Amino acid sequence: MASFTLHGIPVSRGISIGRAHLLTPAALDVKHYLVPEEQVEAEVKRLQDAIAEVHRNLQELWTELPREAPTELGAFIDVHVLILSDPMISEAPLDIIRSRHYNAEWALVTQIDELSAQFDEIEDAYLRERKQDIQQVAERVLKVLMGTALSVPPVPGEDHFKPQMIVVAHDISPADMLAFRDRSFVGFVTDVGGQNSHTAIVARSLDIPAAVGMSQASRLIEQDDWVIVDGDAGVVICNPSALVMEQYRARQAELLKARKRLLKLKKTPAVTKDGTPITLLANIELPDDCGPALEAGAVGVGLFRSEFLFMGRGVQGLKVPDEDEQFEQYRKAVLAMKGRPVTIRTLDVGADKPLDQTEHTALNPALGLRAIRYCLAEPQMFLTQLRAILRASSYGKVRILIPMLAHAFEIDQTLAMIEQAKAQLREQNVKFDEAVEVGAMIEIPAAALALPMFVKRLDFLSIGTNDLIQYTLAIDRVDYEVAHLYNPLHPAVLNLIAMTIEAGRKAGIDVAVCGEMAGDVKLTRLLLGMGLREFSMHPAQLLAVKQEILSSDLARLVPRTKRILRAMEPAAIADAVEQLQSV
Repeated sequence: MASFTLHGIPVSRGISIGRAHLLTPAALDVKHYLVPEEQVEAEVKRLQDAIAEVHRNLQELWTELPREAPTELGAFIDVHVLILSDPMISEAPLDIIRSRHYNAEWALVTQIDELSAQFDEIEDAYLRERKQDIQQVAERVLKVLMGTALSVPPVPGEDHFKPQMIVVAHDISPADMLAFRDRSFVGFVTDVGGQNSHTAIVARSLDIPAAVGMSQASRLIEQDDWVIVDGDAGVVICNPSALVMEQYRARQAELLKARKRLLKLKKTPAVTKDGTPITLLANIELPDDCGPALEAGAVGVGLFRSEFLFMGRGVQGLKVPDEDEQFEQYRKAVLAMKGRPVTIRTLDVGADKPLDQTEHTALNPALGLRAIRYCLAEPQMFLTQLRAILRASSYGKVRILIPMLAHAFEIDQTLAMIEQAKAQLREQNVKFDEAVEVGAMIEIPAAALALPMFVKRLDFLSIGTNDLIQYTLAIDRVDYEVAHLYNPLHPAVLNLIAMTIEAGRKAGIDVAVCGEMAGDVKLTRLLLGMGLREFSMHPAQLLAVKQEILSSDLARLVPRTKRILRAMEPAAIADAVEQLQSV
C-alpha cells in the first residue's frame, strides 16, 4: 500500500492515529426514475414517512444526549430539526414528485442541489457553510429512504496499540458524530467544510483532531488504511511508513503530556513575567458555551456571536427570534458568567439578506448590505435586538459590539438607535444598564485608518482579524484557489492592527483581538509586543495562550516587535516572528 499525504484546512489541534472508517454519501447512490401517475401519491407518502422518521430520530438523539456531550451538539440538532421542518425541505420535494413524477430520492436531491446553489451565493463564510447542514439533513432522509443506516463497525488492529478509528467522509453531521462517541473515534477527515463548519466547531469543542476541505480524501483513502491526522497542520498521511508512524506517536505522547501540564494553569492569573496583567476572554456562539469558558479560566465573554440565534431561521423561511426569545438567551449567558462581562455582537449577516425570502442579489456581496449596514436598513429588527440586549444588561455586565462600522454617520445612527431602544424600555418601565458600553469591530481597513472618529464616539474596540485580513488583502480564505494568499503576517495587516492597539492606548479605551489570531499561540508574543492586553478566543485555545503569556517578557518583546512592524519582506517577518518564541 503506497503512502501519500493530503493537505486541507486545520480546524482542531492535535494528532490522531488510527484506521480509516469510510462513510459513503447516500446521495452518490441515488437512483433516478419516473413514477407512474397512479403511484405518485404513494411516492409522496414514502418521502413524508422518511422525513417523519428522521424527525423522530433527531428528537431521540436530543433527549439521549449524555451530560458530558458538548453543548454545541444539542444546538446543532435543534438546527437540523428546524431545517427538516422547513417547507423548503418538507414540502418542496413533494411538489417535485407531483409535478415531475420524480422518485422520492431524486426529488429530494434535486431540491437540495437548488438550495445549495443559493447558499453558494452567500458572501458571509459562516452562513455560507450552513449549506452543509441542509445537505446533512437530506443525507439522513436519503438513508432512511434507501434503508442504509449509519454503520459503526469495530476496527481491526494489527499491533499492540489499541485500534482507533479515523472517520473519513465527504461530510459528517454533528448529530452523526454521536454515533462515534462511545467507540474508538479519535479523529475525522472530510472532503468539504471550513473553519466555521459545524463539524469543525464540534471537533474543537470535543478536542478531537480534524482536517477538513480535503477534496478527494474519501475517494483516495480506503477502508482500514492506517491514517495520521495532524490537526495542527491540516495534513493527513495515509499508510505511513514505520519511521513516520514512530515519529508521530512520539509527538502524540508529547502533546498529551503538554495538555496535562496546561490543565494546572486554569486558576493561574494571566500575567507576563514582568508583572503585566492580560485579560483572557472567550468567544461563544450559545449561552451554554459559558460553562466551558469558565472551566478554561476565561474572565468574561469577549464575543457572543448573536447571529447563531438567527441561523437557519430567515434563510429557511422560519420566523426570526422575537425580543423575548433573544432576551432569554442573552440573560442566560449573562447569569452563567456570574458577574463577568459579556460582550454581545449585534447581528452580523451577509449581503444577500439571508434573513428574508427576497430575490435581492448583490453584485459583490462582500461589499454589499451586510452586518451593521443590514441592521440599519432593517431598523425594527435592529431595535428588537437592541432592546433584548439592554434588558439582559440589568442582570450583569453587558457590552454591545457593533460589526463592520466604517463611517461616522453609521456610528451616529447606531448610537441614536441604541438611545431609541433605551427610551422605549424607559416608557415600559423596564430595567437596563443606563451606562452600557458600546464598542466597534475594527475589521475594515477604512476603520483602522480613521480611528480618531471611533475612539471619540465609542467605549471600546475589538479587532476582527478574520475580516480585516480578507478586506485588506482582497482574499476570501474559503476560496481554495486564493486561500494560500491569506496571510495574517502581511505587513499591511500587522500595521493596521498595531495602529488600532496604539490608538486605543492613547485614548484610554480597551482594545481586544477576537479573531483567529487571538487564539494562535504562534502570534501571542507578537500581539503582546504590539501592546495588546485583551485576547478573546475559543475556550479550547485559552490555556495554551495563557502559557505563552506567563513566559513572555514585554521589555524584550516590545523592541523586537517594533522592528517587525518596520519590515516589509515576508520571509524576514516570518523569521522574526518565529524568533519571538524563544525570547
